[in-house]
Amino acid sequence: MAQKILIIQTAFIGDVVLATAMLESIHQQNPTVSISILVRKGNEALFHVHPFIDQVLVWDKKQNKYGHWLQLLFTIRKHQFDAVINVQRYAATGLWTALSGAKMKIGFDKNPFAFLFTNTIPHQSVGNGLHETERNQALLSPLGVFPNAKPALYPSLQDQKQVEGYQAEPYLCMAPASVWFTKQFPLHQWIKLLHSIPFEGPIYLLGGPGDKHLNDQILQAVQNPNLVNMAGRLSFLASAALQKGALLNYVNDSAPMHFASAVNAPVAAIYCSTVPDFGYGPLSDTSFIIETKQALSCRPCGLHGKKQCPQQHFNCAETITMEQIYQPLQQVLHN
Repeated sequence: MAQKILIIQTAFIGDVVLATAMLESIHQQNPTVSISILVRKGNEALFHVHPFIDQVLVWDKKQNKYGHWLQLLFTIRKHQFDAVINVQRYAATGLWTALSGAKMKIGFDKNPFAFLFTNTIPHQSVGNGLHETERNQALLSPLGVFPNAKPALYPSLQDQKQVEGYQAEPYLCMAPASVWFTKQFPLHQWIKLLHSIPFEGPIYLLGGPGDKHLNDQILQAVQNPNLVNMAGRLSFLASAALQKGALLNYVNDSAPMHFASAVNAPVAAIYCSTVPDFGYGPLSDTSFIIETKQALSCRPCGLHGKKQCPQQHFNCAETITMEQIYQPLQQVLHN
């Protein structure tokens, strides 16, 4: 096996979390392999104290994007990797791979620069039953790595200590926000959920700094002293540590779901416009899928979320009942 490997995944944070399954598989097969990863700026925080990542390369896509791209190319070539594995199908990362100087240049056949790779892997169609982690790990086959590991994050002792004070009694976590309107359970539905939830312990509303306003709206509407707005107060890894200790985590089809998978936290994933069959579903041992029971001809309306419902009714979210929402919690509480 190659002894010095670079994995490239510069997409959004949830995609990077799912790509960590590749790190696990490589390390399980050969713990002595040196693994580096290249991510977009902001996502490097996921690997703050990762036990077997030797180096994190960071691409700043917002400032001097292409100048920084060129600097990174020189950095990649300087490191003389034995193998560069490109998880993406975009030209920018494909050109890095092609010009990396690595003995093995591995990527999907749909990358525009795949003709310059030494090894190309067919990209399996979304919806054929494979999870995204399995699609990604197919890229490891030229290295002779075939295990099917799950993604994993490693909160530090400091991350765990940061959330200890919130873990004195059984609690729930909820992540109400999503980047996309049609992947986010509506605000009034979160409020309805919390008004009558059969749970009397602390409930932590997670999110980034940009989600604070949404969470505040929920707090103001519900007026429950057990609700705490944690948006912007925790790092990625500290959030994952808090999720890990929760009785249950209510999430959308978004990054917090993948965080839960990566620490094997119990999760109830609410699907609106997207469907689990796309292959991005939760991987925790205790996982629940919540989605409309109505057969809607318009669902799914796309692989990714949209800024508004194309049909203007958003029935994929509006027809999810509170009975469906509470069922996973009742099951967890009675176990």
